[in-house]
Amino acid sequence: MRLDTATIKRGCRSSSIAEFRHLCRAELDRFRAAAKVAGPMIVGCTQEAPLFADAMEGRSETTEFVNIRETAGWSLEGRQAGPKMAGLLAAASEPVPAYPFVTLSSDGVILIYGRDDVAVEAGQLLADHLDVTVMITGQAQIAPPATTSFPIVRGTIRNAKGHLGAFELVIDDYATPRASSRDTLLFEASRNGLTSRCDLILDLSGGTPLFLAHDLREGYLRADPGDPPAMLRAVLKARDLVGSFDKPQYVNFTADLCVHSRSKLTGCHRCLDLCPTGAITPDGDHVRINAEVCAGCGQCAAACPTGAATYTLPPADALLHKLRAMLSSYHAAGGAHAVVLFHDGQHGSALIDALARHGDGLPASVLPLAVNEVTQVGLEAAVASFAYGAAGIRFLLRAKPRHDVAGLFKTIAMAHAIISGLGFEGRRVEAIETDDPDALGKTLWSIEPAPTVQHPATFRSVGKRRELLRLALHELHRLAPSPADVIALPEGAPLGAISVNVEGCTLCLSCVSACPTGALRDDPERPVLKFVEDACVQCGLCQSTCPEKVITLKPQIDFRAARAPATIIKEEEPALCIRCNKPFGVKSTIEKIAAKLEGRHWMYPAGDKRLDTVRMCADCRVITMSEQQFDPFAGVPQRAAPRTTDDYLRERETKS
Repeated sequence: MRLDTATIKRGCRSSSIAEFRHLCRAELDRFRAAAKVAGPMIVGCTQEAPLFADAMEGRSETTEFVNIRETAGWSLEGRQAGPKMAGLLAAASEPVPAYPFVTLSSDGVILIYGRDDVAVEAGQLLADHLDVTVMITGQAQIAPPATTSFPIVRGTIRNAKGHLGAFELVIDDYATPRASSRDTLLFEASRNGLTSRCDLILDLSGGTPLFLAHDLREGYLRADPGDPPAMLRAVLKARDLVGSFDKPQYVNFTADLCVHSRSKLTGCHRCLDLCPTGAITPDGDHVRINAEVCAGCGQCAAACPTGAATYTLPPADALLHKLRAMLSSYHAAGGAHAVVLFHDGQHGSALIDALARHGDGLPASVLPLAVNEVTQVGLEAAVASFAYGAAGIRFLLRAKPRHDVAGLFKTIAMAHAIISGLGFEGRRVEAIETDDPDALGKTLWSIEPAPTVQHPATFRSVGKRRELLRLALHELHRLAPSPADVIALPEGAPLGAISVNVEGCTLCLSCVSACPTGALRDDPERPVLKFVEDACVQCGLCQSTCPEKVITLKPQIDFRAARAPATIIKEEEPALCIRCNKPFGVKSTIEKIAAKLEGRHWMYPAGDKRLDTVRMCADCRVITMSEQQFDPFAGVPQRAAPRTTDDYLRERETKS
């Protein structure tokens, strides 16, 4: 592998660069000496990371290990990969904030759910390690054990919920075996609707999984009962799931920012639609995210329009910092036509490694950036990548994803609309769905070089996703080849305006009271409806709340909105009280009410002065009704009083 140290120095100007040939072997003492120097250190090797870690002798400074061999050096274009190496090293220098954990605890109580003797065999393998119960579903013929070392029961799981250490099952057709069973287990009378709890579930039933995205449910193991090796792997994994386990709290949630609903009317439901595990549920005006069930796909955070849900591995601003450092160093070192390849650590890294070892490697212009989950990448990262000078973006996915990736494809659709709307030609944002390293290589090597922005942006910001997106859009618009003012976006975008049928609007201002961001506003002095597009998150609460149903959402980007004042959607003359002349409502609305009541309601006969009270404010209305001794029930036919028990008793006494 050729090391172009001079090029790397141009890209990493603030760093001290040292080049070695056998750092992990003959030159290991030079590593030990470097490790004693104060300050953060980056080592361009991951293969020998354990050896280097042992050689650091309690070093307290930050040390990062970066793979520049499989991702850059081992390639047909390895000699041109110096700028990429500089970019990868610079990205590693960006700190990643610590993230919180949640603890799951298991006492080893396991339910093995199967259809035949395979489940019993699994129970025998685990009986010395876990507290086993085997449940047989269906009518399989099971031979009674000579010695009952664990319970074998019959039942069918109707419903399951929970996670490692806290599963709760509803079971139908539950029956215990008869002790007198001879050649085949016979069962007592069955019961339905029983509740059972356990720490682990080993599903060998071969039927429909008990959970959505079952591969991501901690503590739920599933194997094909006709595949003995798969069953054995599941058994070995179950045996180790005893004790306390820390898992990342992938998402932080701020309920005050959530715009799910108001007054029992639903607004935003993006996260509910996208969550593959069912970890998100409605909880009043906001949603609730079960951290124990959450599998960390990040689609909720990527789609959340307000930043109520934020990803932690890493946060959105930390990811942008890595992108900025990587692309800035790449360009400073002389790189061009950069394509950012977002991939995960398990699937993507393995494909890149295989492509480097057995194929042509990655092109020198393809910059891989590992993230926890590809689906965590939001629109702000895609837009910022182009503002920082990327020529394209690719998302590396499995051929058969472990969960629905609809959220990512919505992000891709929005990014494509923005990029093409600003004059960037070609398909710049795409997903690559493959498990074949050769197919990955063929796709990447076929990417045509595309022009990038002149003088890429260098902004660095912190904060919520919406602020990051707003800044990235502003910078990209400034640098775009053909900067349009307004770009239409696909449905579900977190940016946009509203369209109001002004003729049908009565200025009731229900939408103003429902709007959680202040995008819709009123005026305390006059009947007026105003709108601030920059504040709109397209939550849909105004649309749900409007009694006249005259509001529709209009997803778009108006780059002028950030500097635009509030626009007036509708304005009318106020209704003035005919007694005190105080404004108290909307003139057209009051007249419509009066017209509908006069002569059509028994309280307001045609030409009657009672109708004047409708045109008065609340205070004057009460005063007038009191002065005129206004009886709202005058002239109303009196209904007979309802008969009571006493009436019937009196009638009986009279007759007797």
